[in-house]
Parts: sequence; C-alpha cells; structure tokens
Amino acid sequence: MANNLTESKIMDVLNWSYDKAVNGVAGLDSAYDLANDYMKTNDSLYNQVNSLIRWQNTKAGTSGFLTGLGGIITLPIAIPANVASVIYVQIRMIAAIAHMGGHNLNDDRVKSLVFVCLTGNAAKDILKDIGIVVGKKIAQNSIKNISGKTITAINQKVGFRLLTKFGEKGVINLGKAVPLLGGIIGASFDSVTTNTVGNIARDTFIRV
Repeated sequence: MANNLTESKIMDVLNWSYDKAVNGVAGLDSAYDLANDYMKTNDSLYNQVNSLIRWQNTKAGTSGFLTGLGGIITLPIAIPANVASVIYVQIRMIAAIAHMGGHNLNDDRVKSLVFVCLTGNAAKDILKDIGIVVGKKIAQNSIKNISGKTITAINQKVGFRLLTKFGEKGVINLGKAVPLLGGIIGASFDSVTTNTVGNIARDTFIRV
C-alpha cells in the first residue's frame, strides 16, 4: 500500500489531519483540549510539554486509544490507515505544543511549521533554510515574516521528506498493521518517532 503514496496524498492527509486535530472530532480531544489539560498543572511550561509528549508515547499506542481513533480515520484519500492515524496523532501533539507556546493555530504559517516538526530531525535543516533555529523559541516576528511563497516551499520539502519516511519503510516501522475495527487501524505505534517529533516541536515552539 505504501507504494501508492504521493507527495500530493501526503499533503492532503496533513491538511485533513490538521483540521481534525485543531477543531476536534467526536470522542477525541482537540489540540486545544489536550494543551489546556496539561497547562492546568502548576509545573513549568517546559515540564508541562514534556508530560504531554510522554503521554503520547505511553497512551497513543494502546488499543483503547486506537479504537477511538478508528472512528475518525475514514479518509477520503487512499493512504494506509496506520500511516494516517500516526500522522493525525503526531499533528495533534505538535499543534497542542504550539498552542502552549502561544502560537495561533489558525495561522497558515504556524500550520506549516507544525508540518515541519513531523519530519523529526530533518526539521532542523528545513527550518534553518528559512532562518529559524531549533532550540530557540520562534519569535512571533519571525513567523510574521514567513511569506506565502516560503510556506509553499516548506510544504514541498515536508511532503518529500514524509513520502520518503512513510513510503519506503514507514509502514513497517509504524506498525505491523495488526487489525482493529476490521483493519481500519494498525495497532502498533512508533513511540520512538513520536518522542523525537515531540521533542522537535517542544524545542521549536517552547524552548527559550
């Protein structure tokens, strides 16, 4: 199935997942809900984000969570469901972290940066090309200076990176496609990748 992936399909799934993650769907918290749950504690923002990332790694691979997720993975796009589910979970996590950092999730520039974080360690090179250094919280002014042309260029790089990631070996790494709900979801979850993605998001949107 992975061989059927294209950059266009990847971007369709990213946009679809972002919309669902930000606006929420029945049975699953939105990125805002997720962020607000962790911001209720008295811990530092940095530690709140770390707690969120740890939760994604320990809970997002459980059958109960994936069963709930199965209800929304009715994609209008032909893409392996276990790939789509992982993309959704990771986008929701990154968007929650961006919101915790005070960024506007309705801004297309922030949305594009969320997509960059999905590429994991490759995000550092992509962001460096537009003058953003991972490890230093993005200033609002830096985001405002990102042009529409730059957003397009960023998204193209992200699409290519993710196509390589998921198209070649992602389906194997991200799950053995153990069926749940009649094969809708691959129950295995790549916590290592999710941890890396979470750390990149934290270091991009939070760290000072």
